[in-house]
Amino acid sequence: MIQFFPTRQIALILGPLPVHWYGVMYALGFIIGIVLLPHLARLSRLELDRKKADDLVLLIFLGVLLGGRLGFVLLYGDGYFFQHPLEIFAVWQGGMSSHGGFVGVAAGLWYFAWKNKLDLFRITDTIVVPVAIGLLLGRLGNLINGELYGAVTTLPWGMHFPDAEGLRHPTQIYAMMKNLTIVTACFLSLRHIYKIEPVPTGRITGIFLVLYAVLRFLVEIFRDQPYGFVDFLGMSLSRGQLLTLPLFAAGIIVLFLRRRPKVS
Repeated sequence: MIQFFPTRQIALILGPLPVHWYGVMYALGFIIGIVLLPHLARLSRLELDRKKADDLVLLIFLGVLLGGRLGFVLLYGDGYFFQHPLEIFAVWQGGMSSHGGFVGVAAGLWYFAWKNKLDLFRITDTIVVPVAIGLLLGRLGNLINGELYGAVTTLPWGMHFPDAEGLRHPTQIYAMMKNLTIVTACFLSLRHIYKIEPVPTGRITGIFLVLYAVLRFLVEIFRDQPYGFVDFLGMSLSRGQLLTLPLFAAGIIVLFLRRRPKVS
């Protein structure tokens, strides 16, 4: 028996198995990534046979799942999961950290590049577009679930969300626009930069990190902050804003170090 849309969080029930919107969005993101990978690899001249492509997709999947979940547990759990350790594995209930996902994916990509003796930055330049698409779909899942909404607003596009009083900033939509901007910028950069000889690999990775950090910092201004704020150098920052700072620094460093090589 199949039951469609039984709750806001569940897309359908297949017999005894509930399929959550989180799962649908993650699956859709990886399907799109698999479809786009061969085309993006041709643009970046990344040599991937079928086995290497499959290994790369698997490592990205594990990096997103394990890094995202552990990042949420450590950064936003506030000790809850140490008291309820079995719930760490209940990813279908939600609770993923994009910053933790970055760390998990970075570790997987480093291992893949080391094992196959490939240029790490050529790999990261290739996959930032599907990564940004996956982030966009994740925020769509948040919108469907009615979570990660913004602060109270009187603006005409304010939205009602379950269990939230008043009209709220639709920060999930703001984040989707952020990720669409990143997708566009990185794809256009990939088409342009990899025509330069010798290729300055890593530039697109730096662009991704800087854009994500800056735009995420701005979106956080409008988000509801159930985890409170952190004092940093006299500034009151949300946890999300604080975690964008190392990403921004990493992006600037990558852009500086991966400038166009000098032709001898």
